Amino acid sequence: MRLGYHVLMFNIAHFSINADDVTRARKFYEGVFGWKCQPWGPPEFYMLTTKTGETPGILGSLQRRREIVKGKPMFGCECTVAVESIDETIAAVQKSGGRVVMPKSVISGVGTLIFFEDTEGNILGAMHYDSNAE
Repeated sequence: MRLGYHVLMFNIAHFSINADDVTRARKFYEGVFGWKCQPWGPPEFYMLTTKTGETPGILGSLQRRREIVKGKPMFGCECTVAVESIDETIAAVQKSGGRVVMPKSVISGVGTLIFFEDTEGNILGAMHYDSNAE
């Protein structure tokens, strides 16, 4: 449940973000969303703490880009991050070295969505959930 209504039928249990330059990606996500990175397991692998205040967050990780299928490097996952302000998020993405790849789009009754590319070429969404959006 988010902002007083159900957004997803199923919960996302974990997400991974793959990076060519893990240090650069770490700075990006800390700068945009304030996530905390804790080293865990192999070198250049971090658990992401997305919890802020009373919000429970989602279990995530940041890791060096790898090939699960030989010859096909992993490029990101599609996930959407709930944000308080789309405009502030756009500014933070640009300030941290990313770029918006899909401008603001209002989804009636859901909220305002953007997609952006991070410093590693991963595409993610950011949504300001608002059941009154038109």
